[in-house]
Amino acid sequence: MKVVVIGANGQLGTDLCRVFAGQKVSVLPLTRREIDVSDSTQVDRVLGPLQADVVISTAAFHKVEECEKQPAQSFAVNAAGPRNLALACRQNNAVLVHFSTDYVFDGSERRPYAESDLPRPLNVYGVSKLAGEHMLRLTWEHHFVIRTCGLYGVAGSAGKGGNFVETMLKKAGEGAPIRVVDDQVLTPTFTGDLAEAVSKLIRTEAYGLYHISAEGECSWYEFARKIFEFEKLKVDLRPVSSTEFSSPVQRPAYSVLSKQKLSQLGIAMKTWQEGLASYLARGQMREKL
Repeated sequence: MKVVVIGANGQLGTDLCRVFAGQKVSVLPLTRREIDVSDSTQVDRVLGPLQADVVISTAAFHKVEECEKQPAQSFAVNAAGPRNLALACRQNNAVLVHFSTDYVFDGSERRPYAESDLPRPLNVYGVSKLAGEHMLRLTWEHHFVIRTCGLYGVAGSAGKGGNFVETMLKKAGEGAPIRVVDDQVLTPTFTGDLAEAVSKLIRTEAYGLYHISAEGECSWYEFARKIFEFEKLKVDLRPVSSTEFSSPVQRPAYSVLSKQKLSQLGIAMKTWQEGLASYLARGQMREKL
């Protein structure tokens, strides 16, 4: 099997390349410099000669504040981009794996969201990602659309300047008081665990929409508290309301995803606590990156 990974130097892309390489799969990594998914001509020119069996795209314009300011760019990458990839994959008869987000939901429910639940995004980012899902489905049937949540990985997120775990550890090292919101509930997900699940899912050929994140749920405050607990750090950590942080972007107060559809395929996810422990255990690798 020949697998193309777009966004190969990002935190999810890095783990996807690692996981597939470990399974003796031929991995062809592509970075943002090598392929711009919003450019249909370039997508065709780059993907055509590769003759991949599977194309996995982690490309996204995901700075939610910037999406509000630049809706055209958000839709070019998050909506038109998946369509461009789907057209190319249809032409080359390749399976397309695309990642979406928990932000397609408004957070009004207080139970894990299933794939069948009606999306109601609150911001431009969520709307553009939902549009991308529909564009892809309309274009090419051999696809996996994967909604996920709260990603963090060893490679960090280049677009966001690190990840939440590293930000908390950095703040702890500075010794200043740390305030984290406790009214936004989600499921932090280690990209290493997500990549393992994706590698199993694509082999099922059970195409469609799937929710994949860690098991369980917590607030950002509870996540931070667990980080410091695992690292045995004493910090001045206090919960606050999201209203204390000025932001032009509405975010869902609850965006936990149900994995029932995934589990029916026999694919199980670790808890968010187990994922965090695995991530922190790779401390030396994190320091080198």
